[in-house]
Amino acid sequence: MSDTALTTATDGDERIAQTFPRLDDEMAQRVAGYGREETLPAGTVIFARGQRRVDFFLVRAGRIEMFETDHAGQATVFTVHTEGQFTGELDLFNDREILVSGRTASDAQVVRIDRAAFRRLVTAEPDIGEIIMRAFILRRVGLIRHGRGGVVLIGLGHQRETLRLERFLVRNAYPHRILDVALDEAARTALDGFGLTEADLPVVLAPGEAVLRNPSNAVLADVLGLTEAIDPDRVYDVAVIGAGPAGLAAAVYAASEGLDTIVVEGMAPGGQAGTSSKIENYLGFPTGISGQALAGRAQVQAQKFGARLAISRMAAGLDCHGPAFRVLLEDGTAIPARAVIAATGARYRRLDLPRYAHFEGQGIHYAATAMEAQLCTGAEVIVVGGGNSAGQAAMFLSRTVAHVHLLVRAEGLAATMSDYLVRRIASSPRITLHTRTEITAFHGDDTLTAVTWTDRSRDLSETRAVGNVFMMIGAVPNTGWLVDCLALDPKGFVPTGVRPDGTPAASPYATTVPGLYAVGDVRAGSVKRVASGVGEGSVVVQAVHGFLQTEP
Repeated sequence: MSDTALTTATDGDERIAQTFPRLDDEMAQRVAGYGREETLPAGTVIFARGQRRVDFFLVRAGRIEMFETDHAGQATVFTVHTEGQFTGELDLFNDREILVSGRTASDAQVVRIDRAAFRRLVTAEPDIGEIIMRAFILRRVGLIRHGRGGVVLIGLGHQRETLRLERFLVRNAYPHRILDVALDEAARTALDGFGLTEADLPVVLAPGEAVLRNPSNAVLADVLGLTEAIDPDRVYDVAVIGAGPAGLAAAVYAASEGLDTIVVEGMAPGGQAGTSSKIENYLGFPTGISGQALAGRAQVQAQKFGARLAISRMAAGLDCHGPAFRVLLEDGTAIPARAVIAATGARYRRLDLPRYAHFEGQGIHYAATAMEAQLCTGAEVIVVGGGNSAGQAAMFLSRTVAHVHLLVRAEGLAATMSDYLVRRIASSPRITLHTRTEITAFHGDDTLTAVTWTDRSRDLSETRAVGNVFMMIGAVPNTGWLVDCLALDPKGFVPTGVRPDGTPAASPYATTVPGLYAVGDVRAGSVKRVASGVGEGSVVVQAVHGFLQTEP
């Protein structure tokens, strides 16, 4: 098996070389200074799937093969590293369980580098660090593309719970394969093989012998090793609550400036921006970038500098009455921190209509990514909202669906949407803008089959056979976890920049509670844009430094 097995011919030689680079002698010599030389006999397992904090290996001579083991215990080799190449992928930047196993395919001479020394290497040798970082990102892409080192999700493709689990895996960049029992004979065979019935669906076939029947996101994260153990006695310098653009920016700058940093996120990195199909007006990306890709890069960047991420752990409260803050999590654990940055963002509003909750996840969506687009290829869809997220969704979906109906209650889009999107929507033959129009009824049994909308300017209603609606209206702040600690504004956002006595605070992101800051969409008066959230997250760290210097 060659060392390019995870790539295809269409990837090109350059992409293969970047995924499996070969360090020259001078670089290899520098790398060797961070570890120790070892000679390993053929067949030595150097790490196994499910382990945490494994070492980094540089091959000096011989071969190291990457392999995965299926539920029957059969090992499949998919990559072989030879002289000058190195092992690892993104999980070397965190303490999650690794996805694949490695062993020597022959007698081998290697340089073994432990985790602490690996972090020093990446930071102190920026040219080598760049090569490693790029390779690790591309290797994770390869694992996802080919379903290596992942799980199998079996279910009904349009079922709410199947979509929930798929969305969780996709947004956390966890490799997986999906077997739809309605379309795939192999899915039905797999059910029989594990003694399962359709009543058990959806199920996740996890590493080892684990068969999870409709697990919660938190249970799935725990079984897959996505969560990291939290030491209740460790007091962090700063806890960032929320891993959207603002929270990730705060984590990157805090960790890079030496602060002991942890990020708490209930779903996956990216926040609301992570559900965007493409962001085209973010500085430095002239061709655009998906929200998930942007968040993924920022997450790796934060981890490279030492920030820890507690994924699938929702903040339930904040105790701000002790010598240190205590971030209370839904699972009953708590994270002590000297300072807290609230970056929990906002969520889209829901409509107050009969059966709305029933169709959430089964026809009503809050994201328009490739995953959702697959559900409605060739069909008519509705996008509700007049902001940039709605405009981006409409444009993205128009490439694959039969037609997009964009519904807004206003007279037009100019006041709420960027001009480049307004012009594109107006010129697209596959998008129809319906102004002063709103949804008034949903129809269907288990899944959504039709929608009634009403044109308020003419008081005319129309029912269309539409099975997928993308809701992107308004903003409801995620601030319930803060109510016992500080007063919110009438709309539930966090007021900042003013002391309790009404005088200006030292930072525009400071709340009335010393050491507690708010950035991004959760903050009252913030500009709801990715770039502004990133800016606030980066700038607030200076205020955190100032606060920590005044603390004993």
